[in-house]
Amino acid sequence: MAQKNPYEVLGVKETATEEEIKKAYRELVKKFHPDKFSDNPLKELADEKLREINHAYDTVMSGRGKAGNGYERSYQSSDFNAVRDLINKRDFRSAERILRESANRNAEWHYLRGIVYMNMGWYDQALSYVEKAVSMDPGNPEYLNVLNQLRKRPGIYRTDVYNRGYGSSGDELCKICSCLACSDCCCECFGGDCIACC
Repeated sequence: MAQKNPYEVLGVKETATEEEIKKAYRELVKKFHPDKFSDNPLKELADEKLREINHAYDTVMSGRGKAGNGYERSYQSSDFNAVRDLINKRDFRSAERILRESANRNAEWHYLRGIVYMNMGWYDQALSYVEKAVSMDPGNPEYLNVLNQLRKRPGIYRTDVYNRGYGSSGDELCKICSCLACSDCCCECFGGDCIACC
């Protein structure tokens, strides 16, 4: 099979500036992003297209003596591609295991760890990792989008005792009071009085 012209894959002319190439690459990645095709029969086709786009971008940039970084390199690690596939298959434990064993703790690593935790329902941990990813790669729209989603989530800090002062939880106090009131009612139904009034 003939090798495709990487400039044609990216939809730019060979005389395009580096900024034009990066812009075209970002738009294509957004268009074929795995999150858009998670429940779509075209998922495999979109994954293949994304690999083709990444390869074309690498070829063009290496030919210019440049190496992408940050957002431009976010899809290049095969480990991270495997993690993304596992996330799409909802195999979060396997994805987390690969991330735990990875020595490459870059922005994408933090982002993917956050995505795994988010899908497992551990929103505080997810927020912490995604915030770190954004601090390492502040221009990445994918990371920023997920960070905004997490920050808009109601009650995101419910399990974070450090944000409650003295490490105590208002929710826990309400639960204790509710249990005591319920116990007292049960005792009174049987003729006793668990909580004696002064």
